[in-house]
Formats: sequence, structure tokens, C-alpha cells
Amino acid sequence: MNDLRFRPAVGADLSTLVRLRDDAARWMNSRGTTGQWQPGELDEDHFRRIMEEGEVWVAEVHGRPVGAWELWWEDLAAWGPQPPTAGYVHRLMVDRTAAPPGTGLRLLRAAERRVAEAGRSLARLDSLAGNVRLTAYYVDAGYQVVGRKEGKPQPGGTTKSYTLLEKSLR
Repeated sequence: MNDLRFRPAVGADLSTLVRLRDDAARWMNSRGTTGQWQPGELDEDHFRRIMEEGEVWVAEVHGRPVGAWELWWEDLAAWGPQPPTAGYVHRLMVDRTAAPPGTGLRLLRAAERRVAEAGRSLARLDSLAGNVRLTAYYVDAGYQVVGRKEGKPQPGGTTKSYTLLEKSLR
């Protein structure tokens, strides 16, 4: 695990980010979580836009990408207008064929450190409402359920409901 390194994503990572996202969607679907992500929903343009508006991070082991996440500085669709006190973690993705055990939590902790480095005191995220396993994962990682967002827009124009979670970083 000491070989896990984090770096900002660059243009050359776009196809890797799409692969990580699609593989994570297939893994969730194979475990019965069919309502959250679907392969093919996000393309390189999505990740390029997030790199311009926020941040995308890649986790590597010996130079091989094994995970990634997005970090946004606002999330109007889920949280509405908010003071600039939080960072919003999205699309935490782990390559289940290559990542060492515990990688997901290490990615989450790295995202929290980045939020704190930016001077913000809260890490926020959302989880598909009804995904009890994922919500419990985040609660076990120190997050608290603070609300629910009904009808959050999704890729392709659909809407879904989400559990809102946050963690104080101070």
C-alpha cells in the first residue's frame, strides 16, 4: 500500500478515466447495484470538463492507474447554493483487478486532505438513495447523513434521488 501515489489527471488520462468509470459501473451492476452507474454514461468530454472546472485525481501503483476521483468546489444540483466551505467528492473509482485492498478508503482520505489543503472544512458526497451498503461505507469512514436530494439530474437526462453525506475536516 505504500506504493500508492496520487496525482492530478491530465489529458492523456482521459481514456483511462472512462475505463475506470465503466469498469466500476459493471462491477456495481454485477453486485446488484443497477441504479447508480451504467457503462457508457460518461465519456472523455465529461472528464475534460471536470478537469477544467474542478479537479480529477488519479491513484497509481508503480505507475499503473488503479483508481480516481473527482473533486468539485460546488455542487448546485445536489446541495444547492452553499458558502465556499466544502469540497464535493464524486466518482470515487477503484480498479478492482489491480488495486490493493483498502484503496477506496485511501482515495477518500486523499480527497479529504485536498479539500482541507484548499482551506475548506467539509468534505461532502452523495450516494444513490437506497444503496445501503455504500451509505454504510461512508458512515464507517466518518461521514454523517445530513439529507436527501430528490430528482438530481443525471447523464442522459434522467433524475435520481441521493443521500447527502458530509464530514467535518477540522
